[in-house]
Amino acid sequence: MALAQQTLGTETALIMAFGFIANLLFARFTPLKYVFLTGHHIFFMAALLSAVLSTAGLTGVPLIAVGAVILGFVMVLFPALAEPFMKKITGGTDVALGHFGTTGYVAAGLVGKVVGDPEDSTEDIKVPKYLNFLKESVLATMLTMIIIFFIVSLIAGRDIYSQYSGGQSIFMFALMQGITFAAGVHIILTGVRMIIGEIVPAFQGIGEKLVPDAKPALDCPITFTYAPNAVIIGFLFSFLGGLVSMFFLGPLGLALIIPGMVPHFFTGATAGVFGNSTGGKKGAMLGAFVNGVLISFLPALLLPVLGSLGFANTTFGDADFGVVGIIIGYIAKLFA
Repeated sequence: MALAQQTLGTETALIMAFGFIANLLFARFTPLKYVFLTGHHIFFMAALLSAVLSTAGLTGVPLIAVGAVILGFVMVLFPALAEPFMKKITGGTDVALGHFGTTGYVAAGLVGKVVGDPEDSTEDIKVPKYLNFLKESVLATMLTMIIIFFIVSLIAGRDIYSQYSGGQSIFMFALMQGITFAAGVHIILTGVRMIIGEIVPAFQGIGEKLVPDAKPALDCPITFTYAPNAVIIGFLFSFLGGLVSMFFLGPLGLALIIPGMVPHFFTGATAGVFGNSTGGKKGAMLGAFVNGVLISFLPALLLPVLGSLGFANTTFGDADFGVVGIIIGYIAKLFA
């Protein structure tokens, strides 16, 4: 969010507006029938394109025109790349994935095909009867986050965690943070169910007029309800991938990307669902781990093409931002 605010300007706003129009045109006149409806990711991608293209010397109308066309294209491209896996996950419902972490999700799905068996699903994990309450994904998420916050607080030390705990003991701080995190996820999932129930029928009416046969491409939590166990597994292994990557970024001369809870939860969870759809438990674990590595290395590799933002060690997190930014940045520099 801070990065988007730094790059916010007339160019970003216009790229976003005209990019959505370009998305509708691509969906109307090409086989890629997707309308990308994840607004904050449209905004972030517009900000990325504005930063990268301006670094290459584009300004004004050329920057807005090129940025809008690229934005509109990636808004139909990435949902199309995720579609084969989404059909496995959802059983062929009338929704697509509209989230710019798709490179990591597709990688997880491909890893799952190689290493696992979709019949060995994470959702078939058997637990003792006294732990049946963990089948409720909100409780499982809460307990997982309490443990993680407790461990991180211990590692950080009293002086650090006390700055954020408001005088609470380390146990109460971890408990409240875990409950708050799980409550937020539950609210998001409830909202997703409501959106799917309302937007799909409404979109079908709009689509018949503007973009026949198009699918709405929605945010990544739409996948969570299809494999709740894979969500937790995916988050943990994506976070592990981020931790492992930290030990290689420095020796390779790259900026250190510290794993964040939010990107690893949402992208890691989705990668876990994708990996599970093609490779069961092994696919969820190793696919999410690969996602964690990607969202550690791609932001670091993106830094050199971000101009003044790169010099400030500010970058974009999710995988598609790295892929698009690196490719567009180096192509644009060739013509600068």
